[in-house]
Amino acid sequence: MKLRQPFPPDATRRERASVFIIVLWVCIGLVGIALYFANTMTYELRASDNRVSGLQADQAIEGAARYVAAALQNFATNGAVPDYTQFKCEAVPIGDAKFWLIGRDPAATGSATEPFFSLVDEGGKLDLNTVSTNVLEYLPNMNLDYANAIMEWRGTNGNASLDYTSLGYQPKNAPFESVDELRLVYGMTMDMLVGEDVNRNGILDKNEKDLNSSGGLDPGLLEYFTVNTREPNFHFDSSTMAATTLTNVNTATTNNFISMFQSAGTSTSTRMAQQIYNYIHPSGGTGGTGGAGGAGSASAGTCSGMLQFALFCKNAGMSTDDFSRIADSVTTKTNTYITGRVNVNTASADVLATLIMGSMGQNPDESTAVSAAQTLVTYRQQNPGNLNSIAWVIDALGNNSPVFAANALGGGDYLTTRSYQFTADIAAVGPYGRGYRRVKFYFDVSNGTPKILYRQDLSRLGWVLGEKTREDLLANNNTP
Repeated sequence: MKLRQPFPPDATRRERASVFIIVLWVCIGLVGIALYFANTMTYELRASDNRVSGLQADQAIEGAARYVAAALQNFATNGAVPDYTQFKCEAVPIGDAKFWLIGRDPAATGSATEPFFSLVDEGGKLDLNTVSTNVLEYLPNMNLDYANAIMEWRGTNGNASLDYTSLGYQPKNAPFESVDELRLVYGMTMDMLVGEDVNRNGILDKNEKDLNSSGGLDPGLLEYFTVNTREPNFHFDSSTMAATTLTNVNTATTNNFISMFQSAGTSTSTRMAQQIYNYIHPSGGTGGTGGAGGAGSASAGTCSGMLQFALFCKNAGMSTDDFSRIADSVTTKTNTYITGRVNVNTASADVLATLIMGSMGQNPDESTAVSAAQTLVTYRQQNPGNLNSIAWVIDALGNNSPVFAANALGGGDYLTTRSYQFTADIAAVGPYGRGYRRVKFYFDVSNGTPKILYRQDLSRLGWVLGEKTREDLLANNNTP
């Protein structure tokens, strides 16, 4: 018979229990350390993944800039505004990343809730370096004091009536290099400059306040301005890479007009050509009807701009179709480049109304200006195929419009139907919607080749692609 082993002494049992508890604590500590390092590595892995996604988004931005340059090269020749349907502007893939071109919807009423994707035509805005005080003061959220401050900032005569000492700098006394430079002008605030559109994407996002409870977006001054707009006073042939001189209507003779009309295939008669010449030369002149081409027999004309020339042609009986045949071959200027014109095909109603008001002289009629601007916007929305030349403005308003009677538009060189400067506001994300980046590029194609004049990183303004894009990214790219 086997005898039972006696129980160990109490001291031995307590010692063994203590060792067991210590071992348990050591195991728990080691497990905790392992879990801590595992969790840390998970965060480091996610951070590394985000950095890689950010790099991919950065490269997508650079690729998008080249993509836009190619699109402008192909679709923006001789002042044409590229149609956003001619190339992709939304969720364009570059490797595992995607990019969007944040634009402005020309048909938007201000109540849009999702961003519009396209290029932004800078030609439809007022050039800060050429716009007059008369025009500036009629912009929304603008008054004469702010208008004068802008003029003083860009003035080159060195006169300063505003004290910038408290701001720590002096007025520039040189042309604006970017629209954001307005932030330095005396009296300007960010509320004035961006309005309700804090992230500058053209819509009222959920995190942005409708300050006046209008139910739509009220933009700031930045939405109405641009810089460095210039239009070449020649025709560029992309196939031969050669420039063609335009016919100056102020120095052309009647025979020059007849030859040009015939070459363009118009139905304009000799009598009509003579009448157009007489409109341009109200003080008289032979018009060059005798002799070969009439060279040198015409006096300098008084046609101030293309819209006035279109008025002369329409009053002489020329059709809009015939005028569009010659519009790209004529000019009223001798400069190599023309600055400060606004593209009537893309300008907003506010810009058009402001331009009309500012060109009416001492007694502007606001109701007439606002009505004319809205008429122009409505006409171009309803007749997108009739905007080939500036003559459509006359079709929309009528030859006897009070705007023309007040000499508001026809009396100056304010409008064009061409644009040579565009903004590509590019937002990009890497895989799984990570690594958000946003950079705005300002392109100039007035030399025939797209050129980036400046770029600005706007990533700090936050998400601008709207809720729908965010939901699509979450639905299609589940985070691992």
